[in-house]
Amino acid sequence: MVLLEFSMAPSGKSLSLSPFVARILDIIDQSGLPYQLTPMGTIIEGEWDEVMGVVGACYRDLSADCERVGVHIKVDARSGPGGRIKSKVEAVQQKVGRKLST
Repeated sequence: MVLLEFSMAPSGKSLSLSPFVARILDIIDQSGLPYQLTPMGTIIEGEWDEVMGVVGACYRDLSADCERVGVHIKVDARSGPGGRIKSKVEAVQQKVGRKLST
């Protein structure tokens, strides 16, 4: 099972990147994979080929009308069941003894 955190944005388009982020998030949401949007990127959970397929689809969408696309990817691949997108946060909150801002 893979947790993949990534951000993707075109260079030289405009000061606000939210229209491009919205396009990417639409693809992620339609993938059906569990995900979490953060202010600096998105975390997706699934099998390697699934999460890489989503990243590829996002890149293809942006590269259709953007000459330069920057991509940052961080991956945690671990055998075992899914659900770590939530359980990792819950484990830390349990150790701290309270709910944290997520």
